[in-house]
Amino acid sequence: MEWLQKHILSLIIFLPLLGALLISLINNGRKNLIKFLGILFSTLTFVLSVYVFIKYEPQKIGFQFVEFYPWIKSLDIAYRVGIDGISLLLLVLTTFLTPVGLLSTWGSVEKRVKGYVIMFLLLETGMNGVFCAIDTFLFYIFWEVMLIPMYFIIGIWGGENRIYAAVKFVIYTMVGSLLMLVAIIALGNFALQINGQFTGDLQKLYEIAPKISLNAQILMFLAFTLSFAIKVPLFPFHTWLPDAHVEAPTAGSVILAGVLLKMGTYGILRFSIPLFPDATFIFLPYIATLAVIGIIYGALVSFVQPDLKKLVAYSSVSHLGFVVLGLMGLTIESVQGGLIQMVNHGLSTGALFMLVGMIYDRRHTRMIEEFGGLARIMPIYATLFMIVALSSLGLPGLNGFVGEFLILLGSFKSKFLGTSAFAIFASTGVILAAVYLLTAYQRIFFGKVTKPENEKIKDLNLREAISLVLVLIFIVWIGIYPNTFLKKSEPSVKKIVEQMEKYRSGVFRAQR
Repeated sequence: MEWLQKHILSLIIFLPLLGALLISLINNGRKNLIKFLGILFSTLTFVLSVYVFIKYEPQKIGFQFVEFYPWIKSLDIAYRVGIDGISLLLLVLTTFLTPVGLLSTWGSVEKRVKGYVIMFLLLETGMNGVFCAIDTFLFYIFWEVMLIPMYFIIGIWGGENRIYAAVKFVIYTMVGSLLMLVAIIALGNFALQINGQFTGDLQKLYEIAPKISLNAQILMFLAFTLSFAIKVPLFPFHTWLPDAHVEAPTAGSVILAGVLLKMGTYGILRFSIPLFPDATFIFLPYIATLAVIGIIYGALVSFVQPDLKKLVAYSSVSHLGFVVLGLMGLTIESVQGGLIQMVNHGLSTGALFMLVGMIYDRRHTRMIEEFGGLARIMPIYATLFMIVALSSLGLPGLNGFVGEFLILLGSFKSKFLGTSAFAIFASTGVILAAVYLLTAYQRIFFGKVTKPENEKIKDLNLREAISLVLVLIFIVWIGIYPNTFLKKSEPSVKKIVEQMEKYRSGVFRAQR
């Protein structure tokens, strides 16, 4: 047990990789065995992450379950992994959505199944590594590793325009990644100048970076934040997202929306804000403005989408705008709301993509006008779709309300934002979400049956229902008792907020 406690993060990171290696040795024709092993290894990874969640002690400030192995000693670059309350929730979300996504699409992928499952397990290794890395160079490596399998998932198993979408996804993300790499090298070089030692140790950089001159902070802040803004994606860097979502297979969309987009908001909270406080204060109102624009723009564009999957894709731009606004509010409530909303969006939007994929498997179309009257034909599907839609639009008692309420509350009283206008304008996004989701629901489930094919659609099977119910458990849990998750992250969030308040008041600047 002591060995497990000491190496559990490495197990969580590399167990999916071990599964991928094992599956690579199995004959291509044994599709069911390959799918089973993919779900098995990803489920075991989830079980390990639950163990970490239970054992994590929020009252202990700093990173826990830390592992350290020297890599490039002369540059103080090492294999450093650890988690705090911020990365803990996102790690559990990642390990949960991977097996659920694979389970939900068990019967929808029949070509090159072996490569499909291997790519998902490799993707999970990269994602888990991103949330566990506490060395800037290790973080960058996992960030890049994650791109490769997602490129192939979209490019091989995607829709008609999959190559265009995959290339666009990689180009956008790579541009941001290169900027981030330059900033990481510059940051290590500043550590050399200040402390006499180049380093990638994030904990050391937290102490060093705020001592850097304002001009250098601004340049590195822009490099990091632009990379993360593209990944979120923050308006106006969002144009790659609809193409990637529409062309990706269902499980790819679940992971893309549920986890990959959160890497951008996680990066802002983990790197941009605590490393470059002075630059954060300068750009904070501008980023908050883009977030509010994204909230309203994403909702309005969602309303006019004829394609159900595109509607859900653009809704991500709106929902992630709420998250960014919460992070920019820099109050305990707004940042806690932003963090739990990252989890909420992963659950709700991930489930919506699963629902879209299930109906597409039956009718081979996602056009809203092609449906109508499905509530009578598919009552189980209609019921689950309604619950997920209500969670996405923020109905009290479900998870979305908790995050949006905390974000709006914290942003409204934020001293850093300086005005309640951000929260007031952002609140319109809640109303618009109800408009586009309920309008689409009415047309699909209670509209007139215009196509005879709809009369023959079968309702959800047991496997599909189970995969959705697993997500609904957490949707209701967070909505009714969010403290299970908020109490794990609060001390880590409080530490960042208090440090930023001290920087704002000039307490730390006097030490330069």
